[in-house]
Amino acid sequence: MVYDASRLKYGDSVLPSLTIEEAQTLQFKLVDNMSKHFTGDQFLSMGDLGVAPRFKKPEQTERVECAIADFFGAENSSLVRGAGTGAIRIILSTLLSAGESMFIHTAPVYTTTKDTVRILGIQTKAVDFNNLTDVENAVADDQTCKVFYIQHARQQPTDTYDLKALIETVKHVRPDLPIVVDDNYCAMKTHGIGIEYGADYSTFSGFKILGPEGIGVIVGKKDAITLLQKRNYSGGGQVQGYEAMELLRMMTFAPVSLAIQNAQVEEVCKQLNEGAIEGIESAYMTNAQSKNVIVELKDPIAQEVIRRSNGLGAATHPVGAESKYEIVPMIYRVSGSFIEAQPSLKEYGLRINPMKSGASTVLTILEKAIKSK
Repeated sequence: MVYDASRLKYGDSVLPSLTIEEAQTLQFKLVDNMSKHFTGDQFLSMGDLGVAPRFKKPEQTERVECAIADFFGAENSSLVRGAGTGAIRIILSTLLSAGESMFIHTAPVYTTTKDTVRILGIQTKAVDFNNLTDVENAVADDQTCKVFYIQHARQQPTDTYDLKALIETVKHVRPDLPIVVDDNYCAMKTHGIGIEYGADYSTFSGFKILGPEGIGVIVGKKDAITLLQKRNYSGGGQVQGYEAMELLRMMTFAPVSLAIQNAQVEEVCKQLNEGAIEGIESAYMTNAQSKNVIVELKDPIAQEVIRRSNGLGAATHPVGAESKYEIVPMIYRVSGSFIEAQPSLKEYGLRINPMKSGASTVLTILEKAIKSK
C-alpha cells in the first residue's frame, strides 16, 4: 500500500511541527535573546537564592523571566512551582474567583485541569472549538464568563481547531475577554504558542522542554502576572536562581531535539501504514498530549503488547512526556481523555513516541512485542 499522509484517520487533528531547520532558527533566536539579558559573567553563574530585596525573589530568576517574556513577545513572565498544572492553577486563580465561569471545549478535560476546576470552584460553559460559528455565538451571547480557556494539544482524536483562528474569533467578539492557553506539549515544537497568536496568557511545563522537574512557566499580560508574583512572596514558593538557569539552558536544546523526534514520529507512522508490521489495523498521528503515533491493533492485545515491550527495552509509561529522562522509545496506553472519547482504544490502542530513538528501533520492538507468545 502507498502511504498518503492526507488519508490518516485523524490527519486534520495533527498540529504542524517545526522542521529541523525551523527549530534551529528558534534556537538561535533564544540564544540571541539571552545575550540581550545577561552579561557573560551572569550567564555563567548558577544564580542566587531566596527573596532578594530588589525583586522579592532571586535576581537570576528575574533575569530568566525577562528573557523568556521577551522571547515570546509577552509583557511579563513568571516561573512558578507545580509544573504546567501549577502554572494553570495559579493564573486561573488570579483571574477568577470561586463561583465565576469560564469557557472550555466540549471534550474530555485533561485530568489535572479537571481537578483545578474543582479545587478553584470554577463554573464552566462548554462550546465546540471545532465550530467557530458556535464559538462566536457563544461568546457574543454570554457576558458572564470571565475567561476563555483553550488546551493547545488535542483533547480528543477528532479535534481540528486552529489555535490562531480560535483566538482571533474570540477576540473579534469580545476583545476584553482574557484567553488562557495551556501550551503544554506544544511550546518549542509548534510554530507558535497562545500568547504569540493573541491570547492573554500561555502556560506550560518546563519539564516538557527538557528543564528541571516541577517548574511551570506563565507568560502574558503584566498586571495579572505582577499580582500573582506579589501573592507568591514566600521564599519556599520561589523558583531559585539555579533552577531558573537550568530551565533556560535546557530550553536551548529543546527545539532541535523535539524536531528530530517529530521526524521519527512521522517515519514510524509512514512505515506502519506501508505494512511494515502485521497485526495492525491502522496507524495515525495525533497530538494526544505530545505528538505521537496511535496504533489500532487487529486484536484486543494492547495491554499485553505494552507488557512485552518493557522487556524489549521500551518505556511503558511517561516521565514528563518528553522530559530529559525520556530517551528510549515509549509504547504506552492511549491517553485517558482519548479513551474516554473512544473506549475501544483501551484494548486495541497503543500510543507510541520514539523519544530520542530512531524509527527502526521502535518498529523492531513493536514487531517483537506483537508476535511474541
